[in-house]
Amino acid sequence: MAMNSRLLKALFLLEPGVIYLNHGSFGACPRPVFEVYQALQRRLESHPVRFINREYAQLHQQARHALGAYLQTDPDDLVLIPNATHGVNIVMRSLRLARGDEILTSDQEYGACNSTWEFYSQKSGARYVRQRIALPALSEAAIVDQFWQGVTERTRLIFLSHITSPTAYRFPVEAICRRARQAGILTLIDGAHAPGQIPLNLPAIGADFYTGNCHKWMMAPKGSAFFFARKEVQDLIEPLVVSFGWEQQDDSILSRFQRYFHWTGTRDPAAMFAIPAAIQFAQEHDWESVRQTCHRLLQDAIARISQWAGIPSIYLDDQAYYQMGVAPLPAETDLAALSAYLSEQANIVVPCTQWWNRKFLRISVQGYNTPEDLEALVSALNAFTQRNEKV
Repeated sequence: MAMNSRLLKALFLLEPGVIYLNHGSFGACPRPVFEVYQALQRRLESHPVRFINREYAQLHQQARHALGAYLQTDPDDLVLIPNATHGVNIVMRSLRLARGDEILTSDQEYGACNSTWEFYSQKSGARYVRQRIALPALSEAAIVDQFWQGVTERTRLIFLSHITSPTAYRFPVEAICRRARQAGILTLIDGAHAPGQIPLNLPAIGADFYTGNCHKWMMAPKGSAFFFARKEVQDLIEPLVVSFGWEQQDDSILSRFQRYFHWTGTRDPAAMFAIPAAIQFAQEHDWESVRQTCHRLLQDAIARISQWAGIPSIYLDDQAYYQMGVAPLPAETDLAALSAYLSEQANIVVPCTQWWNRKFLRISVQGYNTPEDLEALVSALNAFTQRNEKV
């Protein structure tokens, strides 16, 4: 079934008249999935005791099993959590690193996760080492080699994004995890932007720990994410919130790893339990075809904006990014002025960002975006330039 972005747009709740090219920040939930989410909330509120005491466990298992099939992994190696930053904090709180031990990362990590590890470093005396990755790289092997220059005899954990937030670059995490395993170094992959944007096979990636969002590119409601741990390292994990699951339960069919996160106190679990509906929505609308169409639209937009700016793309090829990518902006661009113009004059929502000394537009293309949306962005950039030239 060919993608029809106009029909898909009608299935989302986004404000009419706004060109939304920022799906990567917080996602957007389709109306049919949102209705399942709200129905679960009403079900909870109509009889809270029955829902929590009798229905919660089955709904939790259904969501976890659907997600396990989607991620091609054993559902017993997955736990449901609110967001990927939560997953990073699970590993951070579980580690017992000595003073001088090192956590190696790249210079392209998400700010909240950098803060997590800086906090841990201050508390533990460990070092958080940010290895520079120059882009564009000549090859995936070149990225691995650049990153591995940061490894020392004190490296105990590698923390790395699968798809980075500032550059939308897909790092070769499989090769890095494989090399780390051989060196006896634990790995944690931040997959905040990966599920739903690229197909995933978690065991094949080879990470010890992997955390990912479902509310972004999987289009589940906000408050739905997962944390994965290989069976061999699950004993290293401790509960982030201590509740009933911490206690030994002889009659429980759940492993200790599952018990730690199955129940962490009363909360609204509807977003997590709506994950199967989000997976079903994507299947019903042939989302692999949608992703490919979105990628082509983004590829063309990046090429046109690169030509307009007179600056080459940071991507080695069009397989280094997928539905989210950055287009270069001239060094003299006033990012605050451009952001204000795009949002207030052109009704376009798109981040204007800076990484090191380079300026970008970070463009997300989702199924609800039309070719006209990207055309409007290119036209708005031209109009902004002409306006500034006249000043």
